[in-house]
Amino acid sequence: MKPMLNVNAVSVRYPERAVIESLSFSLAPGQIGCLLGHSGCGKTTMLRAIAGFEVLDGGEIRIDGDVVAAAGQGLPPEARRIGMVFQDYALFPHLSVAGNVGFGLRHLPASACAERIDELLALVGLRRERERYPHELSGGQQQRVALARALAPKPRLMLLDEPFSNLDAELRERLGHEVRDILKAAGTTAILVTHDQHEAFAVADVVGVMVDGRIRQWASPYALYHQPVDRYVANFIGEGVLLPGVVNGQMQIEFELGVFEGAVPTHCEADGCRVDVLVRPDDVQHDDASPFKATVLARAFRGAEFLYTLALPSGQKILSLVPSHHNHSVGEAIGIRLELEHAIAFVRE
Repeated sequence: MKPMLNVNAVSVRYPERAVIESLSFSLAPGQIGCLLGHSGCGKTTMLRAIAGFEVLDGGEIRIDGDVVAAAGQGLPPEARRIGMVFQDYALFPHLSVAGNVGFGLRHLPASACAERIDELLALVGLRRERERYPHELSGGQQQRVALARALAPKPRLMLLDEPFSNLDAELRERLGHEVRDILKAAGTTAILVTHDQHEAFAVADVVGVMVDGRIRQWASPYALYHQPVDRYVANFIGEGVLLPGVVNGQMQIEFELGVFEGAVPTHCEADGCRVDVLVRPDDVQHDDASPFKATVLARAFRGAEFLYTLALPSGQKILSLVPSHHNHSVGEAIGIRLELEHAIAFVRE
């Protein structure tokens, strides 16, 4: 299947530094991707390059097979058939919801325009609000109007630049799922830029973790969490700790919590090779019957769960996420066992 978006070895440089360096990824038709990283990693610059607001110093960008940008040249933004949703939504305050959604459809006959507006308002669940104005809407409703307006001209690609950053955490996650459902229902290929991994995981099929203008790993949210390619991704995604261990003669990894078959790092196949093993909070189960004890150092109540910080006999600290009916006090020794289905280890630095 031909990619809808193909970014091939793209570089963008400013006089003082390289912002994007030989970056590549692609999206299949209808797929939702995300560029995830801290401020300054280059993710917004990459989005602007796809949109046509940045000139490439190298590589090329194709949309639906058409070259829209190459080194030193590119189609203007309005010729790329791209929809965009920004942080501030940029709605027209003097236009109603219907007027905003139909703003990019004025070239159509009135009947076709009205039909498309009705279709989009139904898709985003705002038919009752069609005559209201932006200041009369909640932040979440404004965001859906902005999405409907961007979808109205049937763009080949949708770009979303930190679209939930002005909303509170609970609303961000809920709207992330809503936006994903809307984009999937429309069959629209999209790419999201965010620094929030919960947002990325709620919306995207595939996520690229960016640092210093490069993608460290381009994979599904599940793979990023359970199969990080390096320490940076392991530390950036989710929570967890790295515990010291060694590779034994049977190509197993031995560390304080047991002996495990696992992904022995490349170039670390000799007996006694020192490694660090990634242990996630959901790998550490509370088990009163277990002879292996750890001491509760701290706990954070999360409603359905507690996140415990535990001290192992060696003094190493681990995290454990357990149902909240397992209510233990700081200083208490509790039984734990490890359910490590995805043993990931890195060569000790």
